[in-house]
Amino acid sequence: QVELVESGGGLVQAGGSLRLSCAASGRSFSLYGMAWFRQAAGKEREFVASIRSRWSGGNTYYADAVKGRFTISRDNAKNTVYLQMNSLKPEDTAVYYCATDRDGSGPRFKDEYEYWGQGTQVTVSS
Repeated sequence: QVELVESGGGLVQAGGSLRLSCAASGRSFSLYGMAWFRQAAGKEREFVASIRSRWSGGNTYYADAVKGRFTISRDNAKNTVYLQMNSLKPEDTAVYYCATDRDGSGPRFKDEYEYWGQGTQVTVSS
């Protein structure tokens, strides 16, 4: 059974930083792409960042809204993916979810992801 467990969310002031972690179990972590999505209250879940599997090149992709502020990375030895979030803005407030895909390619579309974590709340105060 695949399980994804996010941690690291919390309350931070605008301009601050947070680091989210997502620990995966139940499948060969290194073979699959990983991503972070977020969902603000009353809005649809949206793509934040993704990272391909090592075998697919390990490329990273970002939504325009977070490019230059957020960094996604993975530690295959620890079966963990991270999201370093800097220069946070109030509009970054959302529940952040990690997900794992079907083929390692790390796409932007949520329907391409097979398993999801339970989410972690990030709140940025102004």
